[in-house]
Amino acid sequence: MADGKSRTRTVERDMAELHHCLGEWADGAHAGLALKRLVEAGWGDLPMPASGRTLERWAVLAAVGERDLVLAKLLESHADALAILHELRGAACASPGQTWAVWCAEPPDRRLEFRHGGQEGVTLHGVKAWCSAAQWVTHAVVSGWNGRGEPCLAAVDMSQPEVRATTQGWHAVGMAGTASGDVQFDGARAIALGEPRAYTERPGFMHGAAGVAACWYGGAAGIARHLHRLARRRQDDAFVQAHLGAVDVALAQAASLLRGAAASIDASPFDNCAVPVQRARLAVEATVQTVLERAPRALGAGPLCKDAGLARLFADLPVYLRQSHAERDLAAHGKAMAMLPAEPAWTL
Repeated sequence: MADGKSRTRTVERDMAELHHCLGEWADGAHAGLALKRLVEAGWGDLPMPASGRTLERWAVLAAVGERDLVLAKLLESHADALAILHELRGAACASPGQTWAVWCAEPPDRRLEFRHGGQEGVTLHGVKAWCSAAQWVTHAVVSGWNGRGEPCLAAVDMSQPEVRATTQGWHAVGMAGTASGDVQFDGARAIALGEPRAYTERPGFMHGAAGVAACWYGGAAGIARHLHRLARRRQDDAFVQAHLGAVDVALAQAASLLRGAAASIDASPFDNCAVPVQRARLAVEATVQTVLERAPRALGAGPLCKDAGLARLFADLPVYLRQSHAERDLAAHGKAMAMLPAEPAWTL
């Protein structure tokens, strides 16, 4: 096993290679093609959560998010699907070269029905909403409901004629590059994953939630780098320096909590680590709000209008952030904290 210094050098080299790949592929290519190329180059095979290398997993997602939040969303979904398959013993469903997505949103007007299809198989009936990259991915992990009204999970091959991806249901400018839409399933065959309710009850559900926050963090850091470059050019502008100072503190706080959450997950792989994960997610959300408020005030209209990459980050990040449940997540975290003594949590 490599020592700490060797591992650090390997990670730095890997990240340099990733940035090179992003520079070659992300610009000018639609996100589905960019995802395919990243997967073919090995970047879809990230360390599993709770494997001892959780932070490395998140670092890759954040690095992609700095450059392109749409691509980060697709890569995170692909990696999350592989983690779910691994955790629910469905790894045999996946093969090299495939691209995956996870579609588990449950809006009240769209409910996918699972019918028994023999052995471990099910057939899917109905419409699944909020399906990112549905026209591009080869496979997906989807949630639905069995005949007893229980939430279930299945892996489906998207190449079947009984599957029809549409572009309906998405009208936002932000994250439009994900090509999200509704998918119609008319008896498509799928493989059941785990028992009913396994998706949310497994520890990896919370672990994956922090991976999404790593993508948000990457988008905030990408905007912050533009602010940093401006501050270096205008070192006599106290207002720009003040905005950079506030953004730096916010990013450092969020990064610290993400590192702490990763360490907790690796130390207790069979625990959902809900408290450190929720702290990290909520801290990243607050950091994103700080960046979105302060960076435009410092940058002004010019970069927002003339830098296409920066404009995409500003359009995509607020939409992607709403994958958070905002005050509901705060309330859930507060309720969890109310069950704990204050001293152990807050004493230095």
